Amino acid sequence: MSRLEFIDPILRFLPEVEKPKRHVTFKEKFMWTGGVLVLYYFLLAIPVYGIEKRSLDMFGALRAVLAGSAGSILALGIGPIVTASIVLQLLVGGRILDLDLTDSHDRALFQGTQKLLTIILCFFEGLVYTYSGAYTTSVPMLVMTQLAIGGILVMFLDEVVSKWGIGSGVGLFIAAGVSTRIVQGSLNFLKDPNSGQILGAIPAFIVSVFKGSPEILRGGNLPDIVSVFFTVVVFLVVVYFESMRVEIPLSYSRVGMRGRYPIRFIYTSNIPVILTMALFANVQLWASVLSSRGIYILGNVVNGRPVSGIAKYIRHPGDLFHYYMTPGYWIHALIYVSIVVAFCIVFALLWVELTSVGPRDVAKQIHASGLHIPGFRKDIRVIERVLDRYIPAVTVIGGAFVGLLASFADLTNALGSGTGVLLTVGIVYQLYQEIQKEQAAEMFPVIREFLGRT
Repeated sequence: MSRLEFIDPILRFLPEVEKPKRHVTFKEKFMWTGGVLVLYYFLLAIPVYGIEKRSLDMFGALRAVLAGSAGSILALGIGPIVTASIVLQLLVGGRILDLDLTDSHDRALFQGTQKLLTIILCFFEGLVYTYSGAYTTSVPMLVMTQLAIGGILVMFLDEVVSKWGIGSGVGLFIAAGVSTRIVQGSLNFLKDPNSGQILGAIPAFIVSVFKGSPEILRGGNLPDIVSVFFTVVVFLVVVYFESMRVEIPLSYSRVGMRGRYPIRFIYTSNIPVILTMALFANVQLWASVLSSRGIYILGNVVNGRPVSGIAKYIRHPGDLFHYYMTPGYWIHALIYVSIVVAFCIVFALLWVELTSVGPRDVAKQIHASGLHIPGFRKDIRVIERVLDRYIPAVTVIGGAFVGLLASFADLTNALGSGTGVLLTVGIVYQLYQEIQKEQAAEMFPVIREFLGRT
């Protein structure tokens, strides 16, 4: 069955964060966003009850992207939300589900189905995570229920931010988690109870300098000054390329106002990387479950780390400064980078197609707002042709770039993971732009009408 009307009765019973029926001021949005962020940090600090022993975190390399904590009730993080989004995007993109996302009814049906699938995945992933060996517990169903509840809470917090706050809850949680890791990894003055070494890279480097033997690299997966350096490098590179754009001139004939429609170099932002890493997390989860039962279709997982098969090659092989002499390292690294880039391109194209930001949809939005390109006829087809020169090419190039930068940054062992730094910079930059738009919408109602704000 290609349509989804049969689940309409179920969707009516799903709890929902009500959309604001009035204009929400910038101050209110800021307060809602800040409140959700504080609540998110509070939930991260709540441990899962009933765990006797915790094994290695199988999602350690992707933990920053999943915006969760292995020992808390938010262990699943944004995983179920993004997984549900991937599944439905592929079904709609492959025309298996016949939905027109420009239609309000179909779009509401898509969003409701995504919420239902997210809730199902919260329980399913919680079950798989519990029985995959991540925890040792005598009450597995209780642990699974706590993980599922944590995932559902993240879903509703994301919905609150999307409807009442600024930006996206998913992005906010990723940025919060990565920022915490960067601060801890760079400035933590505490010592590792096992090795006795200072945990923070900068304090450890300063101490080593005073001792007369500066430590550039440190072992034991401890952050070092090289990690700090490449964190700064990734930050600067992302900021530079985020500012690159092609601007299409526009004119608002009724009031004589002129403006520009920016087509950013990273057109789909960090979405392709989020979707790619969430997909990798699910593959690694299934590989762990299957290999524990002697099935190695996706690869063998030992102590939470893939050692063969697909699961091995979608996990970065470690930072090149410590492992570059390891046999097979460069082949593994090349395959990893290639896979990440390929999936980022695919998800970038899918995202443009399914979120109404392609040339045709943008042209409709510009034309419906009474805007046109100066020097051209006031025809929607003309606007579409102009946009078609840039958007498809920028989508592919931008998707490949973020995939290449994220995978390379992972190989440098940047703090918070290279992918996490890339995502955080993009998210913060987007948040800054969103704040600018909100402030402009407060001052100029015409701009609010064009942006579709209530």
